[in-house]
Amino acid sequence: MLSRALARSAWKGQSPVLSKFTLAKAYPAASITQSRSTASTSNLSNDEAQSILNAQRKLRPISPHLTIYQPQITSLMSGANRITGAILSTSIYTFAIGYLVAPTLGLHLESQTIAEAFGAMPDAAKIGIKGILALPFTYHAWNGIRHLIWDTGKMLDMKGVYTGGYVVLGLTGLSTIYLAFA
Repeated sequence: MLSRALARSAWKGQSPVLSKFTLAKAYPAASITQSRSTASTSNLSNDEAQSILNAQRKLRPISPHLTIYQPQITSLMSGANRITGAILSTSIYTFAIGYLVAPTLGLHLESQTIAEAFGAMPDAAKIGIKGILALPFTYHAWNGIRHLIWDTGKMLDMKGVYTGGYVVLGLTGLSTIYLAFA
């Protein structure tokens, strides 16, 4: 209101007359009631300050993070897909770098050496190693096919998502067992 009066008078070329519009008239509550809040400080020892800080920390709200959510197949499979992808890529890069560096270190990572070492193992160890290697690969492969189906716009309702999840888990189990014993 005050700014409009000043703008009008300046626009008309008049000198602003503030006799009608003073701050006391425009904002009577602001000119009458004034309050000043003061903060008091006191010197505390480190132990006292730490105990006050610890008491205040106990009253802070805690972020619920993942503890408030009920684990669901969709969230668990999403995390597992990311983890298996990281495991597979890390394994491949580690082996590739080792394969390149092995001759300079005097190690033998040729196919023949690896096949001979694997052939000398007991059958239980062979099955275990093949199962451990097959599980992330088959899961990530089947879940990748599931994602490709989603990219076509199919099975995107809740029933389809859950059905696809159970199918991926079943196919992962079957193909892992097959590859471990083959």
